[in-house]
Amino acid sequence: MQSSSDSNTFKLDQRNHSSIDPRRVSTVKYIGPVEGHPGTWVGVDWDNGEAKHDGSLNGIRYFEARSQLSGSFVRTQNLTAGISFIEALYIRYRDQPTQEDEDEMYVLSASNRRVSIQFVGKEKIQDKLSRLEELTGASLSYLGVSNPGSPNEISNIVPNLKELDLTGNLLSEWKDVGTICEQLPSLVALNLSNNSMSHEINEVLKDLLPVIEELHLMGNGINAIQTASSSIVQGFDSLRLLNLEENCIAEWNEILKFSQLRSLEELHLNKNNLNHIFYPDHDTINKMVGGDESHDQSCIPFQNLRCLRLGGNDIEDLASVDSLNSFPKLIPLLSYFLCMLKDIRLSENPIADPGRGGIPRFVLVARLARVEILNGSEVSTRERKESIFSCAPMCYFPSIRILWYVRLVMSKLHGNPDEIKQHPRFVELKNFLGIEDERPSVGTTGPQKMASGLLLQLSPSSVAASIGEKPPLTKKLPAATTIGKLKILCETFFKLRSTRPKLSLQEEGSPLPILLDDEMATLMDVGIGNDSTVLVDEES
Repeated sequence: MQSSSDSNTFKLDQRNHSSIDPRRVSTVKYIGPVEGHPGTWVGVDWDNGEAKHDGSLNGIRYFEARSQLSGSFVRTQNLTAGISFIEALYIRYRDQPTQEDEDEMYVLSASNRRVSIQFVGKEKIQDKLSRLEELTGASLSYLGVSNPGSPNEISNIVPNLKELDLTGNLLSEWKDVGTICEQLPSLVALNLSNNSMSHEINEVLKDLLPVIEELHLMGNGINAIQTASSSIVQGFDSLRLLNLEENCIAEWNEILKFSQLRSLEELHLNKNNLNHIFYPDHDTINKMVGGDESHDQSCIPFQNLRCLRLGGNDIEDLASVDSLNSFPKLIPLLSYFLCMLKDIRLSENPIADPGRGGIPRFVLVARLARVEILNGSEVSTRERKESIFSCAPMCYFPSIRILWYVRLVMSKLHGNPDEIKQHPRFVELKNFLGIEDERPSVGTTGPQKMASGLLLQLSPSSVAASIGEKPPLTKKLPAATTIGKLKILCETFFKLRSTRPKLSLQEEGSPLPILLDDEMATLMDVGIGNDSTVLVDEES
């Protein structure tokens, strides 16, 4: 059905929010009459998907909503088309709180009575914030900003603004963002998350953000990067952090367009639709540049990238994991700023989920040469030793997990020599550990599945007087058994009543047993295979 227009209030595809809740945002999809209901109605598609229908009512289709229950019809007085940047600035920093606002500032006492809150120094803070010409940081999140306002108004009122948060507003056109940014030449951090910007990032911003260091574009439905003269994004000489989480990017080639940004250190790509990544070679970059003479041939792709977050994508191949070793700064040796460097996130991808056919954490550590933060968790000193390269050979205690991994690959090579192509670090690890080719593998049947059983030898340690004389036991346990559960079973097997057992893994080639102290880890997680020997001792 054709919609009529109401140019005085709303237009199709315009962003708006509920007049009573600025966080409830929608897009106009229809303006006009609705059969059986008098007057003019606005058909909207709500961002949060919580509404009444799919754009049809009583068998008549008025518009197409994104889901079956994301559309509704509302009166114009129940929607707000947004306000200008400066109007939002005044609301946030100049308006005095009403009596109603202050009445809502309370805590509940022990007797469940309201106790009003009084802020010490409130007047001084408000006075300082109201001097907008001195403001260097502004948060205008969820205030319904839809347009930049009058020309040069922003630069006249907040000339010193360096940090700006516009999360959850009604901006949808890059040209409006550009108008705001060109009036803020000192801007170093900009957050445009959850604005439903047009689905292509426009490179025109590079000229309007000359000193930008942080750019956050989460949740904008972005699926492509629109460049001007070539396939490589240029400019952004100071951009250090780019956040594209929760968008719709499916092709890694779109991300490669950022590969020549010399200052880029952090790239956040969690919750997109990527299924494969790779490090671009010289030929790939040349094809993307397409003969652009301005391109610097000496520029190394992602030359300063230190943090790459890929959680919640669809990556399921080992080649993508192994390619992370090729990024020049993603895996450097040691750094004074550990929380920022060597940070890789692969959680919630099929490749990092053993339950979906992926590989456990310790195999990821083995394959990623010098990673120090994996899936948001720091690789501990002990775990770093297990990844081999962080400690010297003189003091190295061979890791049961790495030994298991190397021997596992060796067991596969007997039946399929091409298997080595799937494990690019195998020879490096095998030579470092000094494992001979004829050395037996951990198990005779290759990797243990989560549901399969493992034959373990539980051997009492001679150090423990109460259990030292008891004979060893051989038990078959699921690979998913945790160390904590194994300790409980050992209490039953060896009739330990007054003390908790301490478990260690005795591995051939290791000068000392490996202490099993992570009670949440499974047998598979710690690299235990068939015929492994677990020493049972008393906790001291």
